[in-house]
Amino acid sequence: MGITDPDTYVRGVPYDELARLRHASPVARVDDFWAVLRHADVRRVLRDPAVFSSQLGGTQIRDPATDGDLAYVRRMMLNMDPPEHGRLRGLLTKAFTPRAVAKLTEQIETRAWELIAAVAERGECDFAKVAADLPLLTLAAVFGVPEQDRRLMYDWSNRVIGYQDAEYAVSATVDTSAASAVTDLARTALAVRPSPGADGSMPDPRTRAGMPDLYAYANALGEYKRSHPGHDVMSNLMRHVGDDGGRVSLAEFENLFWLFSVAGNETLRNGLPGGMLALLSHPEQYRRLLADRSLLPSAVEEMLRWWTPVMHFRRTATADVRLSDVDIRAGEKVVVWFSAANRDPEVFADPDTFDIARTPNDHLTFGHGPHFCLGAHLAKVQLRAMFGAVLDLLGEVSLAGDPIRLRSNFQNGLKSLPIRWAR
Repeated sequence: MGITDPDTYVRGVPYDELARLRHASPVARVDDFWAVLRHADVRRVLRDPAVFSSQLGGTQIRDPATDGDLAYVRRMMLNMDPPEHGRLRGLLTKAFTPRAVAKLTEQIETRAWELIAAVAERGECDFAKVAADLPLLTLAAVFGVPEQDRRLMYDWSNRVIGYQDAEYAVSATVDTSAASAVTDLARTALAVRPSPGADGSMPDPRTRAGMPDLYAYANALGEYKRSHPGHDVMSNLMRHVGDDGGRVSLAEFENLFWLFSVAGNETLRNGLPGGMLALLSHPEQYRRLLADRSLLPSAVEEMLRWWTPVMHFRRTATADVRLSDVDIRAGEKVVVWFSAANRDPEVFADPDTFDIARTPNDHLTFGHGPHFCLGAHLAKVQLRAMFGAVLDLLGEVSLAGDPIRLRSNFQNGLKSLPIRWAR
């Protein structure tokens, strides 16, 4: 099994194979694409959208099935090139005002403490499931989504990111039996949620037809935010008028909602248990952090490097180009492999060693260049808040069962991480 086989990742990220490929050639031919495995080359690709386009073929290895599907993914900020990307990103950046970020930070710290305090007396929990609530709560705050509807984002991100995993592909955990379980807006959206076919398969979640419930909710929420703005980030976005008089359209809001609900949720949702597993696998580092909390910021950076939730992203060459002595032709797929770049020995001393005091730590977990992750700061706030609460309330924890990994060649995911601690 190779580096693109999702079954490979049920057992773990194939770091040895990635290292072997990188040593043989930092730009290696794999299947129908060029895998870029060296840190310096990944940076070069990501900072040059004129040569390595996000828009031509999208940012996933697999091609969209139809021209219509390609046109659909091109409407998302993730799959845009300049100047369209810069315009939308600029508007979104302005929506994250210092006041809004300060409020979110305070909410994150409170929520993280509450989530851990709620399980502290049990002596054990599934950390992957407890931790999953923090990014959901944070995103609900960003969008002004009613708290009872936040579980919708859990299912949506499962279906999109976990399409290769039989359990996640059909995720439907929202219980609408109680009258106040969800809002009327959510009930309307859930009424159009697709069901598995006779063979158990779901429609392609990268198509609009595959996520009708998400788009129904986003459309209604965007309309509401425009007429009833609150103090959340998305209300800021919807009421903002650019220098040219332009505003974010409802279609753009829908696609931003998709992007944040999926990318903003899933990356951290896997980064939190991934960071915990890194500590559990290196108990001497866990005890070091427990004894010296000043190491928490650098520990978080090392967790992000070591675990690397998003393992790769695609670009498409717009012209013939030479990269690390390899000739790439216009139109060919170029896939940057973060899992390999974050363990490049040319950049990281002893790259296979987990060191919570590692500095500098120039990992590429949040990307590089014009598409550098907008949510990187808030992701780190959440990691620091969650692990600060664990250290304060639980002390030293240990594995209480086998971790269960997500079947995916894109997200380095954990579906379950049982832990225990002394009460």
